[in-house]
Amino acid sequence: MRLKILILTNLFPTPWDPLRGAFNRQQFQRLGQHHDIDVLTAVDFRERLRGVRGEVSVEGLRTDHFTFFYPPRFGRSLHAMTWLVSLWLQRGRRLRAAGYDCILVSWAYPDAAATGWLARRLRIPYVVKVHGSDLNVQASYPLRRRQIRSALRGAGAVVAVSRALAEKAVAIGAAPDRVHVIYNGVDSDRFAPGSRSEARTRLGLSSEEPLLLYVGNLKSSKGCLDLLEAFPALLAEQPQARLIYVGAGPCRDALLERAAALACSDRISLAGAVAHAALGDWFRAADLLCLPSHNEGVPNVILEAMACGIPVVATRVGGIPEVVPDYAGLLVPPQDPAALSAALVEAVAREWDSSRIAAHASGFRWDDNVARLSGILQTAVHPPRVGSAA
Repeated sequence: MRLKILILTNLFPTPWDPLRGAFNRQQFQRLGQHHDIDVLTAVDFRERLRGVRGEVSVEGLRTDHFTFFYPPRFGRSLHAMTWLVSLWLQRGRRLRAAGYDCILVSWAYPDAAATGWLARRLRIPYVVKVHGSDLNVQASYPLRRRQIRSALRGAGAVVAVSRALAEKAVAIGAAPDRVHVIYNGVDSDRFAPGSRSEARTRLGLSSEEPLLLYVGNLKSSKGCLDLLEAFPALLAEQPQARLIYVGAGPCRDALLERAAALACSDRISLAGAVAHAALGDWFRAADLLCLPSHNEGVPNVILEAMACGIPVVATRVGGIPEVVPDYAGLLVPPQDPAALSAALVEAVAREWDSSRIAAHASGFRWDDNVARLSGILQTAVHPPRVGSAA
């Protein structure tokens, strides 16, 4: 049965951040092949003030946005309320008239906390999708944790991107029988093994030097600064090694300053933000993907790098250990530059079986992901009758 679904999230491309939430864009676009979907994205008012940075059009989806207003620097426990008020004042009339079958909300706080109230007002079920720091960080604050607990308990289902996150949802208060683990998928048309030398030529990179790649937001919680601290130990062993950061964020200047202090500026490159469709060559050009995050769900860049046959050095947090077997990478404790240094040296020196790594990653399929998610949404809308046969 084809459903009419409202998706609420802050993790989706908008004209103010066209590269945001590529994993959600991929999933929602495929889900739109089976259901009628409106995606309504919350845009931080401060982001809107910085101006439009591009156009967004996603085939098969109706997309819109609303501006999320809130008091900055304090009152984070009030953000779910201000999120809901922002949404209702700007789009409430349209939401009342739309006749949705259900809501899929992607992010626990403030998005899901507010959606629980909205769904009750619209008298429709909702499903919560959780990603990582929305539970691992936000739920560590008591007032926010209570709101997240209420949202998870009221949901028809909770979808987690890893077993670790599913366990966290249950610990917070979600009903175990309503929590489902669905790993993200990989676009096999874009992310597949290929010639390293050809990829480097297209990117204008040297064909000889060992290349370490970081892909993600330049935020301290993603471990980008930890990686820089660990890099000189590799340079002592491999003086021609290069570390390239692909992404943008608040740590950019700090990275440049610290690289100068460590006397390795000439071996560091900041490539800036790159469109998701262009990441394949960056992975194929690399010897190694490095992602030393402090907390995570399951980062899609790890799955995509492995799909290109590239080994991974990452931290043992969240769902990362669930998707990176020993033959595909090395895992270290978070915020431990010494352990990270040793892993980088070992990983660059090791012979990796790229074909085996890529074969492992081929098991993460968007078609499987969307089929399961669609079934969960159907069940939320049409739950089995009590006492009916299984």
